Amino acid sequence: MLNLVLFGPPGAGKGTQAEKLVKKYQLVHLSTGDVFRANIKGGTELGKLAKSYMDKGELVPDEVTIKMLESEVGKHVSPKGFIFDGFPRTTAQAQALDKFLTTKNLSITMTLALEVEVEELTKRILLRGKESGRADDQDEDIVRNRVKEYNNKTAPLKDFYLKQGKLKSVEGTGSIDEIFNSLCKEIDNG
Repeated sequence: MLNLVLFGPPGAGKGTQAEKLVKKYQLVHLSTGDVFRANIKGGTELGKLAKSYMDKGELVPDEVTIKMLESEVGKHVSPKGFIFDGFPRTTAQAQALDKFLTTKNLSITMTLALEVEVEELTKRILLRGKESGRADDQDEDIVRNRVKEYNNKTAPLKDFYLKQGKLKSVEGTGSIDEIFNSLCKEIDNG
């Protein structure tokens, strides 16, 4: 079973690449952003709590994120694998994910890190905000805070997965197909 973590700052192209990887490798796409938005739209208690953090550009607390994710994983019977997009975001979440997967006799196969410069990320997110209408993508201060949060809290995950021998860094600038081909090369060379 192929279980991937797609890792990178906001605006790195995780969602775009995840969709392409899902099709090629027939994986179940677990995007915490999508899960959060579905819970928010559905008015669930976890959704309301997640929204209060997201509106400030802060990370949703681990226990909320993990409960949502466990529920999503449990919905799939005999998948070929999962691609985790936007999760884990902290070392504590990575440890919790490993612990949860172990209860299902699963583990992370590989972590793919998309590397993109801060100014490029900011431009991409603001453009995405104009096109999608997502409020959290239209305020430059919130966008910069999200990137800062990533750098402070999420980037240390590289060491976590590097120590496990599961981290592969991929240049996240270039055409969508160029980036996709680089990701596939890392997966296929495992």
